[in-house]
Amino acid sequence: MTSDERAIRDLVGTWMRASRAGDTATVLSLMTDDVVFMTPGREPFGKDAFRSQSAAMARVEIDGRADIVELRVIGDWAYIRNHIDLTVTPPGGTPQKRSGYTLTLLQRQSDGRWLLARDANLVT
Repeated sequence: MTSDERAIRDLVGTWMRASRAGDTATVLSLMTDDVVFMTPGREPFGKDAFRSQSAAMARVEIDGRADIVELRVIGDWAYIRNHIDLTVTPPGGTPQKRSGYTLTLLQRQSDGRWLLARDANLVT
């Protein structure tokens, strides 16, 4: 495994731990400023919409795992294909299971860090 592949796997692990902890600031720090998310049934959205959506879900409990199925580094870009299993529990509500695949593009920054730049999320 290359150092770039390890850094990308670490980013995914950090994202999942921060999501479980409700640490939106850390999750946002793992994205480029011009990030684009694509999810079923809605227009693509960016970092500000992600921030707002996360604030609206502040009391929702999220647990899960992401398994990287494929990871390729191509210069300053990389992609990962993940399978994600999540359990989302609203306050006082019933846990809801969600799973599916994502295709994520990451971009190496001038300081060497990898950040999420584009994400197509098919988790349902």
